[in-house]
Amino acid sequence: MGEYLGSTGLAIPGSGGRMRVTIAEVARRARVSKTTVSRVLNNKADVDAATAVRVREVIAATGYIPSAGAVGLARGVTRTVGMLVPGLTWPWTGEVLQGVADVVESAGYGLLLSTTNRGADSLDGFSRKVSAKAFDGLLLVEPPEAVRHLRVLHDSGLPVVVIDDRGRRPAFPSVGTDNRQGGAAAARHLLDTGRTRLAMVTGPRDFGCASDRLNGFHDAVRDAGLTLDPRLIIEGDFMSESGEAAILQLLETGPEFDAVFAHNDLMAVGVLAGLRKAGRAVPADVAVIGFDDIPLAAHTQPPLTTIRQPLREMGEAAARRLLARLGGVPQPEEPLIVPTSLVVRESTAKRTAAAGRE
Repeated sequence: MGEYLGSTGLAIPGSGGRMRVTIAEVARRARVSKTTVSRVLNNKADVDAATAVRVREVIAATGYIPSAGAVGLARGVTRTVGMLVPGLTWPWTGEVLQGVADVVESAGYGLLLSTTNRGADSLDGFSRKVSAKAFDGLLLVEPPEAVRHLRVLHDSGLPVVVIDDRGRRPAFPSVGTDNRQGGAAAARHLLDTGRTRLAMVTGPRDFGCASDRLNGFHDAVRDAGLTLDPRLIIEGDFMSESGEAAILQLLETGPEFDAVFAHNDLMAVGVLAGLRKAGRAVPADVAVIGFDDIPLAAHTQPPLTTIRQPLREMGEAAARRLLARLGGVPQPEEPLIVPTSLVVRESTAKRTAAAGRE
């Protein structure tokens, strides 16, 4: 571990703030080397007691206080955690970020937040922060294109924990959701409400989470002795516009359906809009279920049933994993999978017998 070798401190009392005390000034006044001052600051035991007293008297007299950041850098740590997210406008980023901040701040660490909003330019700026060792470890809400870069960062010795691994399961610590179990829960709930003609708006098929949600849904339907009609499965892009476009396409070209599972809440919001535009009532004509449980889900018309990802808990768990690693505790490289849960609201209200005969 390196020692603190100096930084700018506070202004000398009486100087009107025009001069700032440096470690060199403290060393000159105490008639010692900067290294000796450093060793006093770092509470090293091999400094002569009288010398240490003299140095501390000069420090007190001049008002010199080293910056905490500079001390950390000199010791090889910043007590700062970096976090890279795709963007701050993504609906559930705030919940994950709050979970991270609660844990990090309570442990006395700072949080350095970066986004990939500007694509390559953002990643270039982030790479400079990595090169400058601006943080001790990294939490990353994985943008799809980042997987190959994560291995390089991890192998270089930077502690990395991924949040929401999109089903890719990188070979280092990550925290994700049980997407397959969530998809199965969505199917079982729709079947329990009497729906049997099930449609699905998936996420992009190259996302592992979309494949897991589709496969879990398919498993539960098969276990119930039913089959999914491939004509009622259409791919979206996780944005609300794609959910609306998908449902309007299904209404125009596909067979009849009485329920829709959208792979995230944003697409489910689009599905609701498309059904409303087409004059279909929810849930009387079609039940709709989403995935995520973003804050908006409770305020749609009707309120949206969804599969809840425990977003804040995921942020907390990832932050705890990273801080443990920074504290020298080895972390398993197997993913930590956080279970989902079903949140029932009005968009999947059970069909009455009368409604079923209509």
